[in-house]
Amino acid sequence: MPSSVKLQVITPSKLFYEGDIELVIVRTVTGEEGFMANHSWACKLLDVGEMCIQEAGAGPKDFQIACIAGGFIDVKEDIVIYTDTAEWSCDIDVERAKRILNEVEKWLEEHKNYSPAELAEPRHLLFKERARIKVAAGGIHKK
Repeated sequence: MPSSVKLQVITPSKLFYEGDIELVIVRTVTGEEGFMANHSWACKLLDVGEMCIQEAGAGPKDFQIACIAGGFIDVKEDIVIYTDTAEWSCDIDVERAKRILNEVEKWLEEHKNYSPAELAEPRHLLFKERARIKVAAGGIHKK
């Protein structure tokens, strides 16, 4: 049985990643999950959060880390992740993320009486910026 599998990460604007991997860890709506070669077929919704990729031949603690903004993962012979946005940890502008986070927190505090539907998009942005800051700091799988 092969120990690696082809992974593609696709956003609406580009092919973000393509390569042979041993493991990809993502945050699904039910929690963090890892997917490898020969995994049972699955299609799962993704939450905003960290995506960790261990490329074929990499050491057990050598991960490439990115932040993704939801989407879904399709696991068959190959693995495909479709996401709204994807950003490598080294490309995240932490100061911008902190500024946006502060603005969104302030807005949510001032508008806490709004309906859940009206608060959904700002809350999503809040989770996204928190995830970007955490990923920029090395994420939960940092060495």
